[in-house]
Amino acid sequence: MRLRHLALLLCLSLPLAAHAAETPAEHAANVYAAQELAANPLHSNIPDYSLSPADLVKSQHLGKIHETLHFVDEIWGIVSLLLLLGLGGIAWMRDIAVKVSKYRWIQCWIFLLLFNLISVLVELPIDLYTQHLSRVYGLSVQSWPSWFGDQGKAFGLSWHFGLLIVMLLFWIIRKLPNRWWLAFWVVSIPIVLASIFVAPYINLLFDKFEPLQLHHPELIAQLEQVVAKGHMDIPPDRMFLMKASEKVTTLNAYVTGFGASKRVVVWDTSLTKGTPDEVLFIFGHESGHYVLGHIVSTIIFTLGILFVMLYLGFRFVQWAIAKYGASWRIASQNDWAALAVLLLAFSIFSLFLEPITASYSRAHEHAADVYGQEAIHGLVADPQSTAQKAFDVLGTSGFSDPNPNPFYEFWTYDHPALGRRAAFAHAYNPWAPGMEPKYFKK
Repeated sequence: MRLRHLALLLCLSLPLAAHAAETPAEHAANVYAAQELAANPLHSNIPDYSLSPADLVKSQHLGKIHETLHFVDEIWGIVSLLLLLGLGGIAWMRDIAVKVSKYRWIQCWIFLLLFNLISVLVELPIDLYTQHLSRVYGLSVQSWPSWFGDQGKAFGLSWHFGLLIVMLLFWIIRKLPNRWWLAFWVVSIPIVLASIFVAPYINLLFDKFEPLQLHHPELIAQLEQVVAKGHMDIPPDRMFLMKASEKVTTLNAYVTGFGASKRVVVWDTSLTKGTPDEVLFIFGHESGHYVLGHIVSTIIFTLGILFVMLYLGFRFVQWAIAKYGASWRIASQNDWAALAVLLLAFSIFSLFLEPITASYSRAHEHAADVYGQEAIHGLVADPQSTAQKAFDVLGTSGFSDPNPNPFYEFWTYDHPALGRRAAFAHAYNPWAPGMEPKYFKK
């Protein structure tokens, strides 16, 4: 019991720990950003990040739709599972799988095929509308055949990798009926590490990547200045350019992988729409995730969340089958159909854990913003203006809401709002008299 309480406390406290040790310069800039957002109406322009009148209308329309769709999608995921359980759909899938073969591997393979197919069909209307909206607003240029191709690849991966994980889960359930949640959490640790390690190679199935130095050798020299300044181990062969322009018009960059597979990826749209100084800041932000150990801490955080979710899932499955198992035609937790009950538990608990995970992610992204702005000091003429303009280009390309609803930002945003980031960048000046940088000494 004490171990479970400690895990829950860890999950709740990590987002707060990520906000710790705020420097005076950081505090002043955070206050400035908060005041700027509070002084302007919701969903309107702010001084440090403004859209054209036409783009602001698009941003407001998209914002309302995305806010609605986000919660509709989460609630629909829960409701659809309840309907499938209550109407006997899950038991029907189980019955087919059991009738086809006596071998558990084949049973699991068939059950997951049917379950994944139904899940895709249930989610398809929302997914189709979201992609349609992105195409209408020019955020996506991906053709429908290409989009359906990506959906097919994702389906195949989830089906076959899911087969291995579900078989392992049910083997552990049979062997340790009362402690399977703990045993599965232990074996999930190498699974999580392996999934992060192979993520860059899985991405190759969906997008095209090239060494950044292949087409932008002049940029590599500038990026290596940021690398040297941060004493990082990011050689040019770990810097990649993603051909995002084949599918989207928005900007992005990210850190992915773990250990030998770790790399920094910059979208080609970022290079075409941003200035060299702005790209340098974007790279500084992403390299900050390297230096600040965000990948390792995120793995620890994820495992802590998973620990809590598995324990709560175990309790939920026991309760739900005891109460509704007869009407759902699910005899025990050993039944293939019990997987849907566990996923229902995860869906419910994830809804309420979302602000914790979102806050944790925002804290990391804010720290990377601070690092990136400090990293380019002395390499660009005006770090504050460079960072602010980078956020302006990033937001304009995606019609990002300058001043979103604070509750929606708190509950769902995995990055601080673009307006907040731009205002912070404008005000953050740790090189002013009496101030000190957070990550680099003067």
